[in-house]
Amino acid sequence: MNLLLFIVGLAALVVGANLLVRGASRLALTFGISPLVVGLTVVAFGTSAPEVAVSVGAVLEGKTDIAIGNVVGSNIFNVLFVLGLSALIVPLVVNVQLIRQEVPILVGASLLLLVLVQDGRIGMLDGALLFALLIAYTVFLVVQSRAEGQEAQDSFAGDLPASTPGAWGDRVPLQLALIAAGLVGLVLGSQWLVTAAVSFAQALGVSDLVIALTVVSAGTSLPEVATSVAAALKGERDMAVGNVVGSSTFNLLGCLGLAGIASGSTGLGVAPQVMHFDIWVMLAVTLACLPVFITGREIARWEGALFLAYYAAYVAWLILAAQHNAMLGAYSAVMMSFVLPLTLVTLVVMLIRRQPRP
Repeated sequence: MNLLLFIVGLAALVVGANLLVRGASRLALTFGISPLVVGLTVVAFGTSAPEVAVSVGAVLEGKTDIAIGNVVGSNIFNVLFVLGLSALIVPLVVNVQLIRQEVPILVGASLLLLVLVQDGRIGMLDGALLFALLIAYTVFLVVQSRAEGQEAQDSFAGDLPASTPGAWGDRVPLQLALIAAGLVGLVLGSQWLVTAAVSFAQALGVSDLVIALTVVSAGTSLPEVATSVAAALKGERDMAVGNVVGSSTFNLLGCLGLAGIASGSTGLGVAPQVMHFDIWVMLAVTLACLPVFITGREIARWEGALFLAYYAAYVAWLILAAQHNAMLGAYSAVMMSFVLPLTLVTLVVMLIRRQPRP
């Protein structure tokens, strides 16, 4: 029964996010907002709507570990799994704006979260700060997009659902109905998914945090998976990367911001494992984007395979730690003393070799 509730809840989240994006996109275009602005705001944020619904819903039910674990786990999943899988399909082109602007902003948001959790909680003021930064970031994107040429506007128009003059999707009442239906799907889906996740954790004898970092985070990231893989298959390789980076930034600023505000005066308690391990993993994979992106401004297939391998290693560590397995010490030692340093040296060598010669 819990498995059925989880599947239904996940389906409601995915369908709800899709309906919300379609309705909001068409409504924005009806009122004369450019496709580029819509894509940078409504479409990008819409793929993160399941994370928002689950995190806020978990806070309201008193399950703060799920709220935080969902966001941190989703960002790790986005970079390592979604980008890795997309790069295996086709090497991904990295837009120079992502290297110079979006990834540094994502790194900055990750560092800010690391600072905010040092007292062991994300308070209401912390949440308000994160959400205020999201609003400022959105305004910045809108202002910046207005300086883009018509060619950029037209190129992004293809990323939105197609429409013809007089089509049913151009009617405002139907657009509002799509938005309402999407919101209902997100609210119900989040409730069902959180309930099922807690039941899974109790049945398997593991914590809510582990379930949130793995099953829940992967489930709520399905829109990112679908969007990036579809973009890679269609040859829109820069969109596949941009979707992941934009959604990850929104997860940190929007999801945790709203969850922190919703927590009220009590705030969100941050588990020691998240403070001392998972946030550092999230920061490490975010920082890894810079040398990977810069080396040739693409993510090669072998780099995609490396990302996937590291995600598998991360999940394996979570499972061993949850079971208090005797192999955890040896596994951690191998990863810290051999695998990670070898990867770091490889990335540094590649970065040096890619530098232009005088």
